[in-house]
Amino acid sequence: MKIEALLAEDAALVDAALPDYLKTTDERTALLYEAMRYSATSGGKRIRPFLVLEFCRMFGGEEKAALPFACAIECVHASSLIHDDMPCMDNDALRRGRPTNHVVYGEDIALLAGDALITRGYELAARNPYLPPATVLAATAMLLREAGAEGMMGGQQIDLVCEKKKADFDTLLAMHAKKTGALIRASARLGCYAAGIVSDEDPRAAAASAYAEGIGLAFQIVDDILDAVGDEAVLGKKTHADDVLGKTTFLSFMSVEKARAYAEEITKKAVSALKVYEGHEILTEFAGYLLSRNK
Repeated sequence: MKIEALLAEDAALVDAALPDYLKTTDERTALLYEAMRYSATSGGKRIRPFLVLEFCRMFGGEEKAALPFACAIECVHASSLIHDDMPCMDNDALRRGRPTNHVVYGEDIALLAGDALITRGYELAARNPYLPPATVLAATAMLLREAGAEGMMGGQQIDLVCEKKKADFDTLLAMHAKKTGALIRASARLGCYAAGIVSDEDPRAAAASAYAEGIGLAFQIVDDILDAVGDEAVLGKKTHADDVLGKTTFLSFMSVEKARAYAEEITKKAVSALKVYEGHEILTEFAGYLLSRNK
């Protein structure tokens, strides 16, 4: 099966499940839930849920155990996009070809929707009924850590500071290991938890983390390239946004050609971490798909 078709299949599973997790019978909070659904069900590649599902499958877990985690990570990711687009952050008016959440609902409701989505994500993870309570607790704690100040939020703070001054290359790597890489790593690890792999010392967990860290960094390099030379109509958002904000990117240190070569090198190293495991082919192909994407 081609990777695009498998991505679509996994996305369909998440898209079918998410609306049930994002509804209310209380008319007084209907607007908040509408704003949550606006961003969480707006499509996208569903990369993070894909990683949850495919790592679970590769390591012998059941799809039903992975799906609550897949929906949880998508809620957390959608929350980050709402906040990232707001005027106090990147001030973007377009996301996935549609007006951003705060443009539609106002900054106040958008802020609440982002907060509510991240907490709903934690709730979904914590209530996974298909795994032992100890596994669910460990998985939820990991997700909280990777999404918080030690991970994604910490990376966003570094990013904001680096808008005011040029970052060195090591800071750039650290920022993206947190801002982008943390949720990608969390996705791979949630798939491991869904397959019953709890210990950080398990070589399968270590391999999943190494793969995720590599493709997460390569993903960001490609993002930087697309912001500079991509097609705005294909991307569904404005290009050259990094230049407008004065951000340090990989293109601050290297040409587009060298950046592509660097992303290829990192991707090769990432996929090598999984080569010893049966069924790695899907995730290997996926890494190549991310490397060659145009949006």
